[in-house]
Amino acid sequence: MLFPKKAKYRKWQTGRKNPKKLARHATRGVEISFGSYGLKALGQARITSNQIEASRKVITRTIGKIGKMWIRIFPDRPFTQKAAEVGMGKGKGDPQGYVADVRAGRILFEVDGVPEDVARAALRKAGMKMPIKTKIVAR
Repeated sequence: MLFPKKAKYRKWQTGRKNPKKLARHATRGVEISFGSYGLKALGQARITSNQIEASRKVITRTIGKIGKMWIRIFPDRPFTQKAAEVGMGKGKGDPQGYVADVRAGRILFEVDGVPEDVARAALRKAGMKMPIKTKIVAR
């Protein structure tokens, strides 16, 4: 699983909940930079490090040793959760893991060095592991 080596703050504030403000498209990381094929997010979500790891495993298994893969997102935002049966109040919960904030248009993964059908199959399987709709794009 991915997580930062060091964090300035243990707990972050939750952030915006307004879907109109979250619906804005990403401006960084929206074009394929390294590979020939990429997996693009079509919506906004917080992707956990477990979901990124599951996608990474399925891509590496599908493309084999000859292909190369790049992960274009990193989970650096901590999320907290209260223990079971704890009442309202009593402070904020303990950190449970890390998520990556992803907006629409962001490239999540890139693949190169394999035929188009293999790359599309790998990225399609990886998209199934994501909590948002995705699209396969080519350079």
